[in-house]
Amino acid sequence: MSYSIPFADRLNNVETSAIRELFKLLGKPGIISFAGGFPDSALFDVDGIREAVNAALSEEPGATLQYGATEGYQPLREQLAAFMASKGARGVGANDLIVTTGSQQALDLLGKTLVSPGDKVIVEGPTFLATIQCFRLYGADLVSVPVDGQGAKTDELEALIAEHKPKFVYLIPTFGNPSGAMMSLERRKAVLRMAVKHQTLIVEDDPYGDLYFGEAPPPSLLALADEVPGARDVLVHCGSLSKVLSPGLRVGWMVGPAELLAKATMCKQFSDAHTSTFAQATAAQYLKAGRMPATLSRVRQIYAERAATMSSALRRELGDGIEFVEPKGGLFVWATLTGAGGKVNDGAAFAKKAIEQGVAFVPGAPFFATNPVHATLRLSFATAPLDKIEEGIQRLGKAL
Repeated sequence: MSYSIPFADRLNNVETSAIRELFKLLGKPGIISFAGGFPDSALFDVDGIREAVNAALSEEPGATLQYGATEGYQPLREQLAAFMASKGARGVGANDLIVTTGSQQALDLLGKTLVSPGDKVIVEGPTFLATIQCFRLYGADLVSVPVDGQGAKTDELEALIAEHKPKFVYLIPTFGNPSGAMMSLERRKAVLRMAVKHQTLIVEDDPYGDLYFGEAPPPSLLALADEVPGARDVLVHCGSLSKVLSPGLRVGWMVGPAELLAKATMCKQFSDAHTSTFAQATAAQYLKAGRMPATLSRVRQIYAERAATMSSALRRELGDGIEFVEPKGGLFVWATLTGAGGKVNDGAAFAKKAIEQGVAFVPGAPFFATNPVHATLRLSFATAPLDKIEEGIQRLGKAL
């Protein structure tokens, strides 16, 4: 008789990522992929990162290569505070944040410190797939708030808060994954006011806010919090350098109430002791060198062109068979199949037909914690050059 491993009951609440499973299908030669959520590696500032590595090893080799504080490498915490201040969050000091191993770890720490089995947590519908998996792993009962082109619908959000009294609300206000939605300034202020009114913690995840095309988005909830008395006490902000500098560095951060940061730091000690000091020192030197604005300017220009090309091609090749809002930033086009003229209107079925035509995307249903909309899909324009975007969308037109 073979041994059966007695896994933890919490694993019954989750399953492997639908996106990761999709990548198993991408080995077909010549396939064009719009499936990943990655930044384009060709746009990484390799020279700048190399200079930052050399500076870290020259200036503080011991600290760069040694164990470090769980809260984070202090020079990086100072640089991150300055980085946020440059975007309007001027009341955040170095000791008001902890450094995490990517913003994904910040979400895991929130699950560990806040969620008990059966706790209600409100998320957007749709939302980041790993968030759904992470919070469910700790036993959260997820509730979805609908999203439109201006982000979470705040009237419905307040009603859900009043009804469910959640442990917290998780939002991606700026160019959400997968929705690409940008929450309006009016709705951002409404979220902060309702958080104070109902004494409900709001978690703002902001990995994409710097990737805007043209006009900058409204200030983050963190930057607006000082305008609403008491808002800072009920707000957590998660940031990341993965989409704007390098995901390989695995550098993120979390701003929040001191009591919460203390508990999160304790739990982080159990996980990894601290985020790589080598990576942190590299990031600190990079930010200190002042190269980020030029890097962001270049990336924004290229992503904007790719987003416009994909949007134009979708309208031309798929016509009334698809609906979407052209993105103003981020990495994604979020679309809905209409079924017009008897065309396919199920994202999963369309994905299979698309693979046969040599193109891949992610069906939208897995991004919903509840009430999945099966007609949806997510397309990433970030890693494909313009000619491949044109060709890939032509193939989608044939598949539809």
